[in-house]
Amino acid sequence: MGKKVVIIGGVAGGASAAARLRRLDEQAEIIMMEKGEYISFANCGLPYYIGGEITEKSALTLQTPNSFHARFNVDVRINNEVVAIDKEAKKVKVKKTDTGEVYEESYDKLILSPGAEPIRPTVNGFDNPKVFTLRNIPDTYKIKDYTKKANVHSAIVVGGGYIGIEMAENLFRAGLDVTIVEGADHIIAPLDAEMACDVQNHIRDKGIELILNDKVLSIEDSGEGLNVKLASGDRYADMVILSIGVRPESKIAKEAGLAVNDRGAVLVNENMLTSDEDIYAAGDVVAIQDFVTGGEGYIPLAGPANKQGRIVADNITGIKSVYKGTQGTGVLKAFDMTVATTGIKEEAAKKSGLDYEKSYTYSASHATYYPGAVNMSVKLIFEKVSGKILGAQIVGYDGVEKRLDVIATAMRAGMTIFDLTELELSYAPPFSSAKDPVNMAGFVAENIMTGKTKVFHWNEVDKLPRDGSVNLLDIRTRMEYDNGTLDGFMNIPVDELRQNLDRLDKTKPVYVTCQIGLRGHVACRILSQNGFDCYNLSGGYRLYASIKRSKDYKPGQFVKKIDNNIGNIETFGPSDEQKEKEIPDAGKKLIKVNACGLQCPGPIMKLADAMAQADSGDVVEIETTDPAFGCDVEAWCRRTGNTFQGIESSKGMSKATIQKGGTCPVSSPCAGNAKNLIVFSQDLDKAIAAFIIANGAASMGRKVSMFFTFWGLNILRKHEAVPVRKDPVSSMFGAMMPRGSKKLPISNMNMGGMGAKMIRAVMNNKNIDSLESLIEASLKNGVELVACSMSMDVMGIKKEELIDGVKLGGVAAMLGNAEESDMSLFI
Repeated sequence: MGKKVVIIGGVAGGASAAARLRRLDEQAEIIMMEKGEYISFANCGLPYYIGGEITEKSALTLQTPNSFHARFNVDVRINNEVVAIDKEAKKVKVKKTDTGEVYEESYDKLILSPGAEPIRPTVNGFDNPKVFTLRNIPDTYKIKDYTKKANVHSAIVVGGGYIGIEMAENLFRAGLDVTIVEGADHIIAPLDAEMACDVQNHIRDKGIELILNDKVLSIEDSGEGLNVKLASGDRYADMVILSIGVRPESKIAKEAGLAVNDRGAVLVNENMLTSDEDIYAAGDVVAIQDFVTGGEGYIPLAGPANKQGRIVADNITGIKSVYKGTQGTGVLKAFDMTVATTGIKEEAAKKSGLDYEKSYTYSASHATYYPGAVNMSVKLIFEKVSGKILGAQIVGYDGVEKRLDVIATAMRAGMTIFDLTELELSYAPPFSSAKDPVNMAGFVAENIMTGKTKVFHWNEVDKLPRDGSVNLLDIRTRMEYDNGTLDGFMNIPVDELRQNLDRLDKTKPVYVTCQIGLRGHVACRILSQNGFDCYNLSGGYRLYASIKRSKDYKPGQFVKKIDNNIGNIETFGPSDEQKEKEIPDAGKKLIKVNACGLQCPGPIMKLADAMAQADSGDVVEIETTDPAFGCDVEAWCRRTGNTFQGIESSKGMSKATIQKGGTCPVSSPCAGNAKNLIVFSQDLDKAIAAFIIANGAASMGRKVSMFFTFWGLNILRKHEAVPVRKDPVSSMFGAMMPRGSKKLPISNMNMGGMGAKMIRAVMNNKNIDSLESLIEASLKNGVELVACSMSMDVMGIKKEELIDGVKLGGVAAMLGNAEESDMSLFI
């Protein structure tokens, strides 16, 4: 008969050990104890069930006790908690959590894999039932059920680690207003602070409030919700998620006298054997050896836990298997962004006393001439003398995890930064570039190692003297320079540098910046070969600007909330048959403009600047996140005589194509006899008059546009309440303003609403259409109803709250319509 093996814990390490053990030894008696009711569940998928990305409960359970027993003949005992270990007698004491019954079970070999438990600080209020942690499936169901309650609209997530970010995103997708409170100066601990800035900016842009360098002092229940007291002031939320880290669940190991470290993690050797020759341990309960530094560490990850369980089973059955350390390779989805890390970060390299250097590169996910390329930021940390790769961090969109995995593999194989330059990686324009981002990181690191380029870093920029003792040079184009530069830097574009060397003092060092560091390297090669001592800003102005934007953010300031719906694609414009697919003349240019993040009229102004640089027939392709741009750009094209070729929108981003020239500007004397109404008032009588005029003009065959701004927006609101995310001020505005046409007051004799009811009664008696009927008729008659997007932001009104058929627009749309009209009325 085989050995009797008892396993404590039925998730990653425990389940992996049980399955491997059975495959190696059909005769072994295997008992797996799990104190919960689920085994082998998908811990990492739990946040996505809360957010609705995973829709089926069954998807979270990879195996059930019955299926695991049927496949592996393992005695799976759920709701059985091991409460004590007797090493001498080789027995465990077990408590049935559903009945309270206690019994003993003997073992030949014992495997500890109870995992880790969420840290709950000893702060007043953290034991409130509205404060949640996420460890297992029952926790998941509790959180999801609670978010569905009618009065739950907001959440505070305490902790900005992997689980905290995933929970914040998924609570946001579930419809809640979300705030993250992080005690450190940046989120995602495996990242260095500067690499976290892009993620922080992205999360804030999505509409999540992110508070750094702050901590929760206490939580008070106000009855309806929670008053969360921070060091910076009070915040209100309907629920709180604690995600400040985990600690090894090692109580029974410590009580049994097994060796643990100061953190409480169980100490094991390379075979995963504890201080007792018959007890092994695996997963989040154990201390690990750091693969990079060789020192002791604690890195709770699912991949290492599964590998360790497998190694334990090998050693129990006589196969000498060794665990070679944890590298800390991980990846995180933060809305549209991907964050991936491996090895140690710079902070750890400093603490370990390593002689290291770092490089920053900014590379496209695939060939830039193939549509859809997006950039990724790569930080590489390496030893100065040997070039050994110590760690890597990549932040971006498509292709991030692929590149990180290549570097992680190179590290495991003992490769250096020089080897990265020689890797032959797959290439085709839709997937990569001939010089892959991994190769580019190697090239840049190699240039630094071999002295071809001297570098300085973002944290040294502000320390540079501005007294003329050094040359400070920005070698980007004039337009880039005008859009923002480093304080005190003069501008000489790199293509003009050779002709302007006399403007620089050769006796003083030159500190160069470009956008991402690439042109800066070219400039430094020119300067160094002409006798200058040149230093290139690694990561360029882009990295510095990202850090500055993140640091300048103040809690509570306005952030643009980008639509978080996915898979929603809209296109409008000429049909494919009408639309030019290519620029017809070989001599014409395609000008690409990025106006993302700007609100009206910013994108139109950038479009106008680009069009001023274009020649007749050139095509401008502009990308923006402004929801009103689609309406604005059509009107702008009509007014300026340019050809609108179409627009495509996906995931909150719009891309419009405009060809310079081709039509007659509508501002000419023959502009037309359209009618333009600007509706500012929310008074019932004025709204009725406006729609009577609009329907009358439409019935005469006139083009009619009605532009609703500020209080006039209330006319277009739906009558019923719409569940949308709003900040407290916007919610207050919404409650105070009339919801839709049926709640509008009248300008005179309102009498607390009686006047409005009287006028409606009179209209009904005289067979005059109601305002609601007039609005419906206007849409049928082709009247264009445009809601001012800027006013909507100010008033806290969301698009979902407006009646169907309303378009969003801005000042360009209104002015364009006005210039086409022979009459404009302000109501």
